[in-house]
Amino acid sequence: MAVLFLLFLLTVSVVSADEDGFIGVNIGTAISDMPSPTQVVALLKAQNIRHVRLYDADRALLLALANTGIRVTVSVPNDQILGIGQSNATAANWVARNVIAHVPATNITAIAVGSEILTTLPNAAPVLVSALKFIHSALVASNLDGQIKVSTPHSSSIILDSFPPSQAFFNRSWDPVMVPLLKFLQSTGSYFMLNAYPYYDYMQSNGVIPLDYALFRPLPPDKEAVDANTLLHYTNVFDAIVDAAYFAMSYLNFTNVPIFVTESGWPSKGDSSEPDATLENANTYNSNLIRHVLNNTGTPKHPKIAVSTYIYELYNEDLRPGAISEKNWGLFDADGMPVYTLHLTGAGTVLANDTTNQTFCVAKEGADPKMLQAALDWACGPGKVDCSYLLQGQPCYEPDNVVAHSTYAFNAYFQKMAKSPGTCDFKGVATITTTDPSHGSCIFPGSAGRNGSLPNTTSLAPSSNSTTSGCHSVYIYGAGSFTTSVIIGVLLMSVFFL
Repeated sequence: MAVLFLLFLLTVSVVSADEDGFIGVNIGTAISDMPSPTQVVALLKAQNIRHVRLYDADRALLLALANTGIRVTVSVPNDQILGIGQSNATAANWVARNVIAHVPATNITAIAVGSEILTTLPNAAPVLVSALKFIHSALVASNLDGQIKVSTPHSSSIILDSFPPSQAFFNRSWDPVMVPLLKFLQSTGSYFMLNAYPYYDYMQSNGVIPLDYALFRPLPPDKEAVDANTLLHYTNVFDAIVDAAYFAMSYLNFTNVPIFVTESGWPSKGDSSEPDATLENANTYNSNLIRHVLNNTGTPKHPKIAVSTYIYELYNEDLRPGAISEKNWGLFDADGMPVYTLHLTGAGTVLANDTTNQTFCVAKEGADPKMLQAALDWACGPGKVDCSYLLQGQPCYEPDNVVAHSTYAFNAYFQKMAKSPGTCDFKGVATITTTDPSHGSCIFPGSAGRNGSLPNTTSLAPSSNSTTSGCHSVYIYGAGSFTTSVIIGVLLMSVFFL
């Protein structure tokens, strides 16, 4: 075990990342009332989604994505793999028609050649690597190989003995494909595309995998899964799947190919045999997944090396065959209404704008208390927010701490300014969320419970002779050496925050 652990330490930093992790979405089309390309792009923009994966190279959608800056992964459908894998000319024609015709206006950054070919279309496996090479050669000929990576998504089921992750290896029957594939990815600087579904691992475990472990919920230390060979602790299934893929590649002597997760998600509805396909679980999984990726947490094997992930999927696909759950992986219905409102406090702005316009500005998790205090004082002073609701005996006094009070004040200012861009920042200590922070009798401005109105809307600014609303000392929580006069002097420079 000591030898294995030493080997782990020697290889842990081999994989490197050149950018922060991102969250993207998959866009399926098995929808009876498919939104128009312009509607799709409008939703992407509204949700600050900057990365998408298409299951084809739909011309109309690629045109609609032009000049948006959104990074696009296009796909070669499975039924075209055999033709492209056997003909360089066919591959070149595909690239000319579906890529060259759209760049640089449309920001195509990757081509996914097929999807789960080894497990869903094994007769095409012998030409899979040839298909990737032919596609790549066409990009080289057009001087696009530096901008556009080529890879192919795999089902995690090709990984055998996946726990503990350090013992994982690819199904050996696929070595004649996997070894040249990994050589190609390594030589072209591309990445291993992996579809990771903790939902299915949980469902197929017959109760061995706890639901909390699949959903990224916090576990007590004695409930964490420990890899006996590396002594690494795994707090969620997602990380275990990704590290199993890393170890499986290491088993074949490839240690410098990064992983992109091309599909992951949780269904929001299922039939009687799928009791855990619920709105609450889907919300919990995807919210925690987004936070996990955007925090650049990495995995136990490769901490701080982000695993960029595409959520499956943007829309519910009502025309998909199979179980009820197959139709209910989407974040949105076809009309653009959210299936559920993600809990994304502290996870940035991606997917944080509810299309029902229920968005709020809250204090960022882990923000410096002194910065929060200063921003709170500005909002209640020069920002002209009515902070009387935060006074002792008023509905929003409890909990009596700077995080709760600044959240109320930040949101009141954000709503007062009609959610204008830049009005939920406060020197980086605030963030937008779709989770309503109202609690008990404390109903926040913008909440459905208040019909979107502010309290005392006839007088948003504290009056000049007020003894409460403009009194900064009322809202100080352990401000340390800051004096009220110093705080007021600094806060008059409103540009400092906005």
